[in-house]
Amino acid sequence: MILLVHNRYLHSGGEDAVFLQESDLLRRHGHDVVEYVEDNRRIDEIGRPAAAVRSVWSSGTRSRLRDLIRRERPEVAHFHNTFPLVSPSAYWACRETGTPVIQTLHNYRLLCAAALFFRSGRPCEDCVGKRLLWPGVLHACYRGSRLQTAGVTIMLETHRILGTWRNKVDLFIALSEFSRRKFIEGGIAEELIAVKPNFVHPDPGGGRAEGDFALFVGRLATEKGIRVLLDGWLNLSRVPLAICGDGPMRELVDRFARSRPPGTVRVYGARTRQEVFDMMKRARFLMFPSTCYENFPLVIAEAFACGLPVISTDIGAAAEIVDHGRTGVHFKSGDPHDLAAAVQRLWDRPRETRMMGAEARTEFLSKFTAEANYALLMNLYSRAREGKGVQG
Repeated sequence: MILLVHNRYLHSGGEDAVFLQESDLLRRHGHDVVEYVEDNRRIDEIGRPAAAVRSVWSSGTRSRLRDLIRRERPEVAHFHNTFPLVSPSAYWACRETGTPVIQTLHNYRLLCAAALFFRSGRPCEDCVGKRLLWPGVLHACYRGSRLQTAGVTIMLETHRILGTWRNKVDLFIALSEFSRRKFIEGGIAEELIAVKPNFVHPDPGGGRAEGDFALFVGRLATEKGIRVLLDGWLNLSRVPLAICGDGPMRELVDRFARSRPPGTVRVYGARTRQEVFDMMKRARFLMFPSTCYENFPLVIAEAFACGLPVISTDIGAAAEIVDHGRTGVHFKSGDPHDLAAAVQRLWDRPRETRMMGAEARTEFLSKFTAEANYALLMNLYSRAREGKGVQG
């Protein structure tokens, strides 16, 4: 029996999808799975002040989870998100019942109130290594509010003092070596953090990277590098661009598309996963211009699964996942001229692009399949139960 714990977001995103994928993965391999789930749609019902208090310590979660564990007797508890309604009190319930705890670090919340390491259009590490995340409060990093940022900071500081992260979690899972290093810099013991990436399932099958357009898939927001992408395309009138996604910058993207020569930039809005896979198989390469420290960009693994090389920013986990010159190429983060140069170079070398696409597909098959992920997950569960940590 495996216990999965998750706090769903108001607007479903990558973390929610990974929670569901891993639950399904475990069940497909014959494991009994029990879930403890909270949902942020309940915040309005509870009230924001009460939810803020609950984010620090939820006696109700501790009691309910303790009862659930005593009834179901799971071998391990795997946490995804606890903020805000589950709260870190859930770890204490597991410790009281002798249940090993694994926490996947989907974002940088333990080190950054906004969870993104991103401020004023660029990466920000002002709070890394500080005992109190006062720069985040000063800059109102969480939801643009000093008060709400202070609430998150109080939660983090309270559990630092209580030793929750140090004593109540047996193993942390980082999604990339890059994020693992950041958490070590932030004070989590090196031996407690393993790396396990996300995965793509089902396998969409590979394409040939022979299409007649470049593809962007993602949220249309500042941190995703939308302005860099559009500015770069001012110098790329011969390379068609397809944009799939929606978000706060949609109007800007639509205006830009209308201002370009017909057929140069097409905006498709949000698309289903299968529709995205179909476009990936028909594209020449994927654009990944994100200007923040992405923890694990699932869209890159999805592109690899479709045999699609990636033109990626040179920061964060993306620079680690995309092997420059083999599965794609890097460009200088935030530099639209370097982006345009990278696009033009690859566009003018279709044979090289096809070879990179084949290598991307090979990378997916070796690292990002469900089966590869299941083997890693079982090893980490075993280590958590035996109290061995990462080094064994």
